[in-house]
Amino acid sequence: THTKMATVSLTFNIDSPRWDQSTFVGRLKHFLNITDPRTVLVPEEELDQAKALVEGCRAGLVPPGSSQEQLLYAKKLYDSAFHPDSGEKMNLIGRMSFQVPGGMAITGCMLQFYRTVPAVVFWQWVNQSFNAFVNYTNRNAASPISLRQIGVAYVTATSAALATAVGLNLYTKRAPPLLARWVPFAAVAAANCVNIPMMRQQEIINGITVTDENNNELGRSRRAAVKGIAQVVLSRITMAAPGMIILPIIMERLEKFPFMQRIRVLHGPLQVLLCGGFLLFMVPAACALFPQRCSLALADLEVELRDSIMAKHGDKVPYVYFNKGL
Repeated sequence: THTKMATVSLTFNIDSPRWDQSTFVGRLKHFLNITDPRTVLVPEEELDQAKALVEGCRAGLVPPGSSQEQLLYAKKLYDSAFHPDSGEKMNLIGRMSFQVPGGMAITGCMLQFYRTVPAVVFWQWVNQSFNAFVNYTNRNAASPISLRQIGVAYVTATSAALATAVGLNLYTKRAPPLLARWVPFAAVAAANCVNIPMMRQQEIINGITVTDENNNELGRSRRAAVKGIAQVVLSRITMAAPGMIILPIIMERLEKFPFMQRIRVLHGPLQVLLCGGFLLFMVPAACALFPQRCSLALADLEVELRDSIMAKHGDKVPYVYFNKGL
């Protein structure tokens, strides 16, 4: 055990990524690991133990007898449940590991109950409430946001989703049935373009902390915030797209079969399950589209910040780095 301990403590860095984060495949493996929906079922005490183990390991205090597998599993639990900036435990609904169970239930219902205006209003409201939780939980935590700002962001995004959904719903009354089935996706895409920037407006107003390659702080940049948030918006729309675009085509075909017409009561549960299948892969794939540790060329920064970095470091800092959030 002593030798194993020495190996773990000397050569093992718990924070170095297990997979190459500069490639899409490396990031996909990383997010498949930390968005694993099974981690949602892990008890609070076990999550706290995982955090203690990770923090102990960072301080060079590996408990006797710990194997590398145990440490890697503790890191998986830590990454799935604790915020990368603040280290605080995230609320369950807002964790990326809850995206599959939460998202499949809501998306399945949005796709199933798209015909009547009250159903559209209710499910879009439920979806925006869920999104608001997720966006707030996964923001760059170095930028605080007030309750009033959260309220305004929530109301604005919900209004955008409802206006898009109800407006398109009325418009598609005379259109082919498949077009009406795509209305929920249009509403979700429109709402994401509003919800995420609004929920993270402090980052755009005040900028976010940017660092050099070795994590030394260099200042705050609004342009970095805009780049990070734009990438998150794109990721979220990509996350929803396959399920909300392909699944309506599948259901449209299936519902023509006599056996499907006999089991109408199962259409809802079937859509929910199929949504889960799409999200199981799409949540990690969409998170992996862009590196979590985002970079921005020095030339693209605000003039004042660029000049201050040049004055202190010369041309030794070609890129700045920051956490884009999820």
